[in-house]
Amino acid sequence: MPDRFESALRATRVAVLTLLVGGVGAAVFRALGFPAPFLAGPAVTVTTAILLGVRLAIPVPLGNACFLLLGIGIGSTVTPEVLQAAVTWPVSFVVMTMTLLTSLVANRTLLHRAFGFDPFSAMLAATPGHLSYVMGLSTELGSDVSRIAIVQSMRVLFLTVLVPALLALWGVEGDAVTTPTAPMTPLSALMLAAVSVAAAWGLARLNVPAAWLLGGMFVSGAAHATELAPGQLPSWLTLAAFTVMGSLIGTRFRGQSLVELRRNLLAGIGVTLVSCGVAAIGALMVARILDLSPALLLISFAPGGVEVMAAMSVQIGVEPTFVAAHHVFRLLILTAIIPLLFFRGRNRP
Repeated sequence: MPDRFESALRATRVAVLTLLVGGVGAAVFRALGFPAPFLAGPAVTVTTAILLGVRLAIPVPLGNACFLLLGIGIGSTVTPEVLQAAVTWPVSFVVMTMTLLTSLVANRTLLHRAFGFDPFSAMLAATPGHLSYVMGLSTELGSDVSRIAIVQSMRVLFLTVLVPALLALWGVEGDAVTTPTAPMTPLSALMLAAVSVAAAWGLARLNVPAAWLLGGMFVSGAAHATELAPGQLPSWLTLAAFTVMGSLIGTRFRGQSLVELRRNLLAGIGVTLVSCGVAAIGALMVARILDLSPALLLISFAPGGVEVMAAMSVQIGVEPTFVAAHHVFRLLILTAIIPLLFFRGRNRP
């Protein structure tokens, strides 16, 4: 019993230290205006500490709670307005699906053949979006998390810089404002969390990958699509989950050399350029077919984060509902595709 208590105490101390290091990274990256600071900041600071020999780790139960919250957050974007958008602009959504598949296949091939990624890690790193879902899967499935994290982080960083530059070519400016979505009521949040835990437990019993992430996402998506539990999780809770996720990513960088780091950064740049190129072709095609603003379609097709792209659409004054609908649709398509590809690859002889 004393040994077990001491072991639990040591694990708690390590977890607290890990979260402190991650929290410092989140604060610094937010102050610097870095994209996705609560994910990238902890990943960088925890990685740095790991490379310096500091023992850091995130307990499995805390990681599962983080995945559950992120899943609920992702599911909360599936609103009736988004579903209606898919009916209103079918051509745009069909072309987007084609660009997603093209980008995924092209980047997977690039990473596997040119940079030596294993096939499944290459697929996750090549995924054009859905960062939290991808990292949750890679963490739970034992993929090459450090390489995937670098490639995906480069995509987020470059898109935050490249999309405004592309839009500037069209002379687009704006200072529109929007009203943030109201948070869930405490009762709705508790009920949603309880049902999500039950769903996640059931999926885990069935050996479904990323069960805690998917459980929260499926339950929340259904509840929000039917308006049974409208609203978002409190922002502080979501940001805390991102900080845990970023810290967890950082703990997976143990043993990575500078040569490997440089090579993976180059892989991230290559993947980002391919993703942006394919998305731009699809966006301009739809803009011509539907006679819509190229800027609107470029920001809708850009494989960046939902929050970043939606906020950018508000800033430049284009239709935020159109943009958000496309990015949520992209996440739904990727959510369906990735597990299918995983099971297909795992069942091959």
